[in-house]
Formats: sequence, C-alpha cells, structure tokens
Amino acid sequence: MSGQMIPEAQLRQLLKAEFERALVACQAQVFEENDVDADCLEEATWEFMEEEEKYPKVKRAVESISGEEVVGWTPNKGKTPTAGAKKELSAEELIKAATLYFETLTEKMVEIAKEYKAAGKDLKDPKVSQQYQMEASSDANDVAEEKLKSEMDIVMSDFRAAVDKHSRVPAVGQTLGMLQIKQQQELMAAGVPMM
Repeated sequence: MSGQMIPEAQLRQLLKAEFERALVACQAQVFEENDVDADCLEEATWEFMEEEEKYPKVKRAVESISGEEVVGWTPNKGKTPTAGAKKELSAEELIKAATLYFETLTEKMVEIAKEYKAAGKDLKDPKVSQQYQMEASSDANDVAEEKLKSEMDIVMSDFRAAVDKHSRVPAVGQTLGMLQIKQQQELMAAGVPMM
C-alpha cells in the first residue's frame, strides 16, 4: 500500500474499524484496572464535551471517530436546536482556506521536526518517526484548525464538506494536489521521512 492515495472516507472507515478492534481487545482490562464501565466512560466524555474549550482533544477525538462536527450534541447523540449553522464555502474560498490550512499544518510539522532534531532524536528511526507522526498529526491539525477558525471563521466540518463538494472542480483539485506536493517537499527538506 506504500505510496498509494486512499480516499479520506475510506481511510477514516479503515482507521475506525482498526481502532474499534484494538479498543475491544483491551477494553475489559482498562475498565477493570480503572474500576469503571462503559457507562462511566460515556458520562465522562459528555462532561468533557460540555467544556470543549478546556478539552479540545476530547471533542476532536469524538469528531474523528464520528466523522461529524459535534458542537451542539447532547448525550442522547442528537443535535440541539442551537447547534451552529453550516457555512457554505465557494470554490475560491475553499482554495484560500486550503492554502492557509496546509501552510499552517506544514509550518507546525516542520517546527516539531526541528524540536525532535534539537533533542537528538533521529527521525529515520522507525519508532521515533512513528512517535513524530502521531504528535505532529495531532498538534499540527489542532493548530491548523484553530487558524482556520480564527482567521476565516471556518470549522473543520465545513472545510471537509467544501472539499467534498468542490474536489472535482479542476482548479480546486489542482490546488489541493499542489499543496500536498509542496507540503511533502518541505517536510522532506526538514528531514522528515515519508511513510
């Protein structure tokens, strides 16, 4: 599978299935060690979701698993009437947003790579590389999402919806492809091996 492009929806489905398989494999042990059950975990998750600014990684994890924006969700998994309205992006707005997103993402990933190198970590070591990928994907995505929100008032669900809607527009597809290539080149220049 090395070097192949997997559509995001298919990748999300594969990762979700693998995550669920791994979770089920160790869930009983984790519950026992921490003296909790599934209901306790669900209740705690909803409590964290009520303070999404304080616990953004919980919100992000739930959104990554569900594939939807969860602002306005209630414990019965339904949206409240006050849930945020969707923002429709034009192809031109998407290109501007994608450029900002990828540049911010790449900047943060390069910064993290430099921190790893300064700490004497070898990014060519598979274990270090895997650790870097996990940290960089989480931290860089958080920074890029925040920049989209603060500079363009765009949330990730609206950004993803616009990508889905406009990806067949030649200018959008070409721009997204060029941004990905530019990102790969900058990461390789920073010494990050491509996986």
